Amino acid sequence: MEWLIGFACSTLIAGTAYAKRSLSGSGFIAAILLGAVMYALGSVIWFGSLIAFFVSSTLLSKWKKHRKQDAESGYEKSGRRDAGQVLANGVLGLLLCVAYWAIPHPLWWYAFLGVMAAVTADTWATEIGCLSRTAPRSIKTGQRVPPGTSGGVSVLGMGASLAGGLFIGAAAWMLLAMSGQSAPDAVTAALRPAAWIGIASLAGIIGSLADSWIGATWQQMYRCRSCSREIEQAHHCGKPAIRIRGRAGWNNDAVNVAGSLVGGALAALVALALVLA
Repeated sequence: MEWLIGFACSTLIAGTAYAKRSLSGSGFIAAILLGAVMYALGSVIWFGSLIAFFVSSTLLSKWKKHRKQDAESGYEKSGRRDAGQVLANGVLGLLLCVAYWAIPHPLWWYAFLGVMAAVTADTWATEIGCLSRTAPRSIKTGQRVPPGTSGGVSVLGMGASLAGGLFIGAAAWMLLAMSGQSAPDAVTAALRPAAWIGIASLAGIIGSLADSWIGATWQQMYRCRSCSREIEQAHHCGKPAIRIRGRAGWNNDAVNVAGSLVGGALAALVALALVLA
């Protein structure tokens, strides 16, 4: 029954996103599989946290779309999310859910909370930060960079990042309260679910900043031969672009996975430290 419910709910949500052109065909299939497995092996709290990220990020991607077009033109991927983007944001959370199902331990949950907070914080920072009235600064050099530049950060973007992490923590807490289930935590008396909000907020902003740093350091970047703009994709303005920095294989999806890994590890360590304190 859990598999049927998970498949039905995932199909409904992913189908709506596909109809609104927020998901490609491959993204639609990946989202259904991801959601169905997470519902069946986890619970409403695990599944709901994933949906909170997906729905909020999808809505933000449509918000003031016309004002983001210039910044997004340099992104490797924009518009409809494909399977790579869906998995980059969700596969690590899925693996943690499977780990909790196979070997129940509270730290799996906190790592999952951190992962979802990090991907939400990074997505919110990207979608809202590019609307900043002031140009972002490189997280490495502190110099001004054009909006949409990988590794660029702004005050607005960091505020959005913090809000994204807080949102995931609050959503998980509310899902727990509404479901009537017990917390996925054997030491709830020592670390109450209210602490999820603080843990998620911290993991979100640190994971997002890690994503920016990795993007500025390792992500493959190119320069357009026609407009001389620094971009993420190998082609721009109808011509092949020149690779100027980055490591092979480190595209935007790989950077997202790495940033979420930092957020998940941090959340688990903070939870462990609070329990042992």
